[in-house]
Amino acid sequence: MAAYLAEGGKRVLMLETGPDRQPSQMISSSLYARRLKWTGTPVLEEGKNPISYVFNTGYGVGGSAAHHYAVWPRMHPEDFDMFTRYQRGRNWPIAYSDLAPFYDRVQREVGISGDARQEIWRPSGEPYPMPPVKVFAQGHALARGFAKMGKTVAPLPLAVNSVVYNNRPACLWDGWCDAGCPIGALGNPHAVHLPRAFAKGATLLTDTTVTKVLTDSTGRRATGVEVVTHSGERQTLNSSLVVLAAFSIQNPRLLLASANNKHPKGLGNTTDQLGRYVMTHLAGVVNGIFYEETQHYMGALGGQLVNQDSYPKLTHRKAGAFGSYQWIIAQAVKPTDLLGVSTSRPDLIGAPLQTFMQRAKRGYAVMTAVCEGLPVAENRVTLAQSLDEHGVPQARVAHTAHPESAALWQAAINEGKAIISAAGAPEVWNNPAGSMHIMGGTVMGNTPADSVTNSFGQLHDIPNLVVAGPGLFPTSAGVNPTFTAHALAARSAAHLLSDWNRVVA
Repeated sequence: MAAYLAEGGKRVLMLETGPDRQPSQMISSSLYARRLKWTGTPVLEEGKNPISYVFNTGYGVGGSAAHHYAVWPRMHPEDFDMFTRYQRGRNWPIAYSDLAPFYDRVQREVGISGDARQEIWRPSGEPYPMPPVKVFAQGHALARGFAKMGKTVAPLPLAVNSVVYNNRPACLWDGWCDAGCPIGALGNPHAVHLPRAFAKGATLLTDTTVTKVLTDSTGRRATGVEVVTHSGERQTLNSSLVVLAAFSIQNPRLLLASANNKHPKGLGNTTDQLGRYVMTHLAGVVNGIFYEETQHYMGALGGQLVNQDSYPKLTHRKAGAFGSYQWIIAQAVKPTDLLGVSTSRPDLIGAPLQTFMQRAKRGYAVMTAVCEGLPVAENRVTLAQSLDEHGVPQARVAHTAHPESAALWQAAINEGKAIISAAGAPEVWNNPAGSMHIMGGTVMGNTPADSVTNSFGQLHDIPNLVVAGPGLFPTSAGVNPTFTAHALAARSAAHLLSDWNRVVA
């Protein structure tokens, strides 16, 4: 948003609660990667399927996109009118055709490696600007199982440079994306949009926490924000437009905490929709050990191949499941830490773990199903009684997967274990269900009765207060959300610039 608005001639100030981070400071190690995760005020998690806030969120310049895995598929047309088609979930206020030009625009700007012809499930759009990412032995081994099961694989679309692109170098394929990318091959804010914003005069204040969004006496116009600086000084910053891009939990938290006499329940919350419909993808992680060498430490952390044969939402109705999922195949994996080989077997300690690692170090392989989570109104962000260091109530997030979403995860696990077994792995197991990606909380819609913003992210009752990011999603779909979040931001920025006088009036 900062890049687009600055390039549109607007004076832009970015406010970041965390520290500054430069690509040159990023170190390819599991320990360094932890520094990019959330270390701000804790989020209180409740429900049967907690959202895994720390794992999914970033802290500091670049946010969660600084360490994202860059898996960038498009949503499908059926994701946008799901309720009309299936009487499940919600409809978006836009169609795929409304977003397609912005998918294409962002794709050219950031760069995506892939092969649209092999990706037979992909909706219409421009071909990818770069050739596919490299496939290593792990990818070939897992692809064998899909072929034996009569399924198709294609190169995984990744926002990672397979060749030099826009003066950014090609990837080294050393599998450290979650630690940031010091060379700029990963399509993250440091490599793409921050330089563009700075080139047009945008400025950035780090270690500066927004504590409240301010409105005028009518309550219909945002006038700026209240912040606390690194030194502890509390200041008011005035602005004709305020964009909240603090991800899916902090955005509703801030809007709820900004309640005033005109908005006693929080900004954008006149119909009690703010904070509702928080969604995650249940991660269906399936592992195997092959006799052959898999080079599982090589490649991109996001993966090498994709399969979307199970994307049609009624595929697994006999199992009591509903929704879409895709397989992300052959992620680069290191020995330890969050997605490591050893942590795939947390039940093993001591000598049994050592024996397992001896088997796994040569032939380990993994793939992950991104399982759609249905929107549930009771899955929501509310304010806790406890306060952070600046006196702002902490966020409390309740999340329990819809029963049909939980059944979808189980169907994916069953399929994944069969595929890896068919590939020839004598040892196959799965991880427990975990939450990947966070969406919802400030969902977009056509009316204030059932949504917080319009299709451009503008609050229905405060049009110069704009939300950006996956918190806008009415449904989660069965693909990673980052590409769609970027496309929505591009569409929103284009609208704001073309209708500027009306927006800020």
